[in-house]
Amino acid sequence: MTLTMDMWLYPLVGGFLIGLAASLLLLLQGRIFGVTGIISGALFSGPVDRKWRLAVILGLMSGSALVYLVNPNMFNYSFNSSYLMMAVAGLLVGFGSQLGSGCTSGHGICGLPRLSMRSIVAVGTFMFTGIVTVYIVKHILVL
Repeated sequence: MTLTMDMWLYPLVGGFLIGLAASLLLLLQGRIFGVTGIISGALFSGPVDRKWRLAVILGLMSGSALVYLVNPNMFNYSFNSSYLMMAVAGLLVGFGSQLGSGCTSGHGICGLPRLSMRSIVAVGTFMFTGIVTVYIVKHILVL
């Protein structure tokens, strides 16, 4: 397998931009860059708190649109699961985010660098659960 530029450059630039966005949000707003919490707050918070949350959501969507304009081939993918399976998975992610007091972005990108014990436990749990789930789906259920 040949290592191509898109295999290392895109993730490197993406990771840098995510880290920069998370750092700026913490520095300028004193807020943690947890996407689930940002979206939840945009739906259920007051008008003042809603503004920055909507700005972040708009930025995420604009960034995706920009990537699509630059390289539409990055969006060539297909799902091998039913809509029901994807809906159930989405609900489980939402439930897990609520149960874990945050999502992977909040704990992994913002909690780990701050050495938050709750985030260390959460990310370890995410990783372990993900590994076990993939193993069960791919090797036991063969879906």
